Amino acid sequence: MSDSLPYAEVIGDPISHSKSPLIHNFWLKALDIEAEYRKTHVTSEGLAAYFLARRADPDWLGCNVTIPHKIAVMDFTDDPGGVRERIGAMNTIASETGGPLIGTNTDAGGFLQPLLRDKWKGQSAVLIGSGGAARAIVFALASLGVPDITVMARDPARGQALLDRAGTKGRVIGMNDALPAADLLVNSTSLGMVGQPELVVDLSPLADGATVYDIVYAPLETQLLKAARDRGLKTLDGLEMLIGQAALAFDIFFDAEAPRELDAELRALLTAAD
Repeated sequence: MSDSLPYAEVIGDPISHSKSPLIHNFWLKALDIEAEYRKTHVTSEGLAAYFLARRADPDWLGCNVTIPHKIAVMDFTDDPGGVRERIGAMNTIASETGGPLIGTNTDAGGFLQPLLRDKWKGQSAVLIGSGGAARAIVFALASLGVPDITVMARDPARGQALLDRAGTKGRVIGMNDALPAADLLVNSTSLGMVGQPELVVDLSPLADGATVYDIVYAPLETQLLKAARDRGLKTLDGLEMLIGQAALAFDIFFDAEAPRELDAELRALLTAAD
């Protein structure tokens, strides 16, 4: 692709595992849009220099943000939607030519899409983790009106802060505590990701009809999802949230709706790339 094309990208550390370029470039090709989507390795120390350079590039449309920058990038963006207060993390930054960088969060909407599609009506949820993705997920669960939310976190104060920010009641338990009999379990950590330790948790306390949702997508078949299927539970894999949040970001970057009717073809492409 030509370097002169308009482009967006995903930044993170690490970033080699990211499937976002496959998703966005698949949609760009399907819609015959002359643009491209890249991935760029950016360290925490390099964030300031990265944004300084990109703001000077007229072809840059913005970026998605992954681990570990979803909180730190808020220092470099304007926030007209109040994302900092409502969610406390950003994963999508749009560049307005000659204007400010606008930060938002498409993780919350992307997370919710498969639950809404499946008409999930549970009353209790357990969230593992308290990082940037967890902030969006607690906000999303609260927006659904889930009355019973448990956060499983290493740092109890961070876990409680998630609930407080979302304005919802709940409780915080430790990473080694037993799960409650919840209807939904969500892993928002990097545990189980390639290069990371496995997430080991006893799923037996979960309700018989529970859903286990792992936002890790490299590998797609995590040990958590395998254990859930072995117990006969419904599972949602990391591509669900990844594709959902990408579709919302695609509209922001390229001013076009992602062709979601091609999701089956896209998932086949993504799983073949593993």
